[in-house]
Amino acid sequence: MFGYIIVNKPEMKFKEFDLYQSYYCGLCRSLKENYGRTAQLTLSYDMTFVILLLTSLYEPKTQVSLQKCVAHPFTKHPTRINTYSSYGADMNLLLSYYKCLDDWIDEHKIGKRTMAMSLHGRFKQAAAKYPQKEKVIREQMAQIRRCEREQSSNLDQAAGYFGKIMAEVFVWRKDEWETDLRRMGFFLGKFIYLMDAFEDLEQDQKTGNYNVFLSMSQQPDFEQQAESILSMMMAECSRAFERLPIVENTEILRNILYSGVWCRYELVKRRREGK
Repeated sequence: MFGYIIVNKPEMKFKEFDLYQSYYCGLCRSLKENYGRTAQLTLSYDMTFVILLLTSLYEPKTQVSLQKCVAHPFTKHPTRINTYSSYGADMNLLLSYYKCLDDWIDEHKIGKRTMAMSLHGRFKQAAAKYPQKEKVIREQMAQIRRCEREQSSNLDQAAGYFGKIMAEVFVWRKDEWETDLRRMGFFLGKFIYLMDAFEDLEQDQKTGNYNVFLSMSQQPDFEQQAESILSMMMAECSRAFERLPIVENTEILRNILYSGVWCRYELVKRRREGK
């Protein structure tokens, strides 16, 4: 359930993409500094969005520097780090740890079990910093596994549990923006869960793995129904976003919410139409 909250790069200005990439590099650096090189393997663009959103909303002091790294060993590149970079690293680690455990339980992927074991000590560090958020993630992941055991076809139930996880991640602190941030995270989380199920549908049909869309996929208008449901999730998410008093980086954030999140959907759709 990672890799959906991305930019639509062809629709961005070069300077906007460079700015976005600098926050991604800041997250990578924060993972390394806080949790070591192994944690850098969990790096994702999904949490970069959360960092950029919270930075744009709260406008903290941000350190800008030029850095080299393993991915760019010969040239220095802009890196932006602030308090939300560390928060994003913490949340990225918590989510990655439970995702590895989930993949091990569901599909017995040895690599995921090994990764979870290697992250366990670092996971405990992050959990100690944010015990309430870790509790929410753990409990909602358990509910998702219950849906899998029961082969639930209730879209709102299964997706709603992941929505609650993302709602908790979006809320950095309790203040006047909590309601809209929580609502935004909730519906984006539901979109991510359902988009992941939509993309994996054919594979899950072959393997027999749980997929919340399995029963609906037999209907002749399934593709239209799925697109309508996904569109409703992003409409609610975007509506909550537009209520936030964000001035900085709005074009980048809107690129992600209105265009970037649909990139994988379009790829899946074209692949199926090609078949």
